[in-house]
Amino acid sequence: MSVLTSLTLPLLRSLNPETAHDLALDALTLGLSVPLKRPEDDPALATRVLGMRFSNPIGIAAGFDKNARALRPLARIGFGFVEAGTVTPRPQPGNPRPRLFRLEEDRAVINRMGFNNQGIDRFAVRLARLSRPLPSGRGGGAGVPVGANIGINKTGADPERDYPALVARVKPYVQYIVLNVSSPNTPGLRGLQDAARLRGILDAIADRHPERPPILVKLAPDLENDAIAPIVEAVVEGGAQGLIISNTTLERPPSLRSPYRDEAGGLSGRPLAPRARAMLGIVAEVAAGRLALVACGGIETGLDILERIRMGADLVQVYTAFAYEGPALVARLKREMLDVMRREGVESLDDIRGTGTRGKSL
Repeated sequence: MSVLTSLTLPLLRSLNPETAHDLALDALTLGLSVPLKRPEDDPALATRVLGMRFSNPIGIAAGFDKNARALRPLARIGFGFVEAGTVTPRPQPGNPRPRLFRLEEDRAVINRMGFNNQGIDRFAVRLARLSRPLPSGRGGGAGVPVGANIGINKTGADPERDYPALVARVKPYVQYIVLNVSSPNTPGLRGLQDAARLRGILDAIADRHPERPPILVKLAPDLENDAIAPIVEAVVEGGAQGLIISNTTLERPPSLRSPYRDEAGGLSGRPLAPRARAMLGIVAEVAAGRLALVACGGIETGLDILERIRMGADLVQVYTAFAYEGPALVARLKREMLDVMRREGVESLDDIRGTGTRGKSL
């Protein structure tokens, strides 16, 4: 952790969570606490999925950089891939404040942001700029795979129209696209996870975009177990390439201690981990290698990452742990992964992917 980061993190933690988030994003955009050169990853952490090479499997989840402002700095911190959004066709302010809450006693966050973003026009402009060569003459892009997370507006939405239109705007600039049909903060959005409705959206995208980057679908952890298999089959049959497991939850475990535990919105962080792991296990069994799987929800340690990979994940994403720890998190996770792999004689992530369930030693 840099001296600047160690000094600013306590200050940010003392501020309103949304103000702190905005300031942290501003700092990243300005290059503060960001290395001039991206650290090189140990080859043992590399993996190939979705037709791409990832130098490490750790990504930043959607929701942190909603407007694609800081993708290059996030990559320089050491993430293996970066995902921007969720972006909607039209700008929208989201839900009234306060709408973001730290549950520090529970190492968790509750948000009811409501897809606040500047809209696809400004988002696409930033992605286009990211693709241009740098002033130094070096190649453009973030240096790692970039994803765009897309969603629908709260009012005036037509999913079969809007998702294909959003794909059209981002597909020249990103390496993968995520359909967000699982945020709990847009009324009716989770109904799009219905297998028939989801298949209709995917068919609409395929009809308009036979050539496109890989499509992934982000699922809610609150799905009933018996609803998961039909959704997985709809995703496969609709021509998508992967799933993100999972979004935030509306459930409130009785173990929560924070005074904010009853705030409305989606819960993320440590309390989500048990359900996220359980859901990953179900999805991995049903998908049976037909889809790329990205695990998300309560990931805090390198061992957490290796356990999700053992359960069948190809990649992982973090959000809440990054909100609590800042840029130092990424290096710590990679160091912990390598320590465990070396201790157990694991040469590559491919050696352990899908080989067991949580609770077994590596």
